[in-house]
Amino acid sequence: MTKAKGTADKNLSNVVEDLEIEPVNSHHAQQLQQDSNDRRHQDALNHDQPANLEHQKS
Repeated sequence: MTKAKGTADKNLSNVVEDLEIEPVNSHHAQQLQQDSNDRRHQDALNHDQPANLEHQKS
C-alpha cells in the first residue's frame, strides 16, 4: 500500500469549496445545483461502457 503524500484529496477539496459557496437567492441556488448536475452527467458520459463480449466475432 502506498502512503498519502500529505495533501488532501483533490475531489474532496473541490466538494468543500463548492459547499462554502452560499447562494444569494433561490435562483442562484438552482444555478449552483445545475452546475453540480451537469458535472455529474458529464462524468457519467466520460466513463467507458463495458464491451458486449457475447457478440464478438472470432
